[in-house]
Amino acid sequence: MSAPTQPRVEVPSGPLTPQPGIVIVTRNRVGALLATLGRLTTLPEAPSIVVVDNASTDSTTASVRAQFPAVAIIALTRNHGGVARNYGVRFLAQPYVAFADDDSWWAPGSLTRAVALFDRHPRLGLIMSRILVGPEERLDPACAEMADSPLPRPADLPGVPLLGFVACGAIVRRAAFLDVGGFHPLFGTGGEEAWVAMNLAAHGWHLAYVDTIVSHHHPNPSRPNMRERYIEGISDRLWEAWLRRPLGVALHITGRHLRLALTDPINRAGLRRALRSLPRAWRERAVLPPHVEAQIRLLERHDVAR
Repeated sequence: MSAPTQPRVEVPSGPLTPQPGIVIVTRNRVGALLATLGRLTTLPEAPSIVVVDNASTDSTTASVRAQFPAVAIIALTRNHGGVARNYGVRFLAQPYVAFADDDSWWAPGSLTRAVALFDRHPRLGLIMSRILVGPEERLDPACAEMADSPLPRPADLPGVPLLGFVACGAIVRRAAFLDVGGFHPLFGTGGEEAWVAMNLAAHGWHLAYVDTIVSHHHPNPSRPNMRERYIEGISDRLWEAWLRRPLGVALHITGRHLRLALTDPINRAGLRRALRSLPRAWRERAVLPPHVEAQIRLLERHDVAR
């Protein structure tokens, strides 16, 4: 078997900044990406930025090189989805890394505030920001849920304790992120964050929602393929259960989706997708520590009660 093709990396010149680096993953959205880079490159923090291009067929690489020569580019030869962020985190040398999508950016001063919190709280592994959506700056519904987290708050934790996040509004401690292996290639778009959150907690890292740290998200108004998103969501939940939940819980979740699959084609498709990778999930299975499993169950009960 031939060795995998290494991604092409275009490295900018310039000094290492003390601020977080920023990783952006993109594919065939050069217009939105260039607008986002225009905002990020004018931040007062002057962060280092790396764009991870998921095998775009448009002019992404050439356009970024021409218009933003200080931005690094990692050009992948195939679409890795959200796991492509791992390439960007490994590339950067900054101790803290902020994620952005090609249609999201960070408010001035937020990265500086995040650095101060990370420096002050050595077990803080991830900060989730307050995401403001669209020109009207609506609060992202996920942030409203995070602010209502029932998890007990450690004495040395800023903000609200979490066991999940939205990638485009998150900043990670690079060492913690790499310690847990980053995003997992099994998970689709929207399911990859829960995996990282569980593993950070299992390794003793704290996650916090801090509403004084702000990001902006102007999502594409054209709706994604929601059927595929639902199918991915079902397979992601099954993989989470098989990889990290106790056997009884994994069997219960699988049984529920099996029953739904009898009459629901979406559940049938999600179950089929998950089953294709069951051998890998079983090989990599490592049950969460009891205190993390207890937190997950608390969140599940809270969701049912709302």
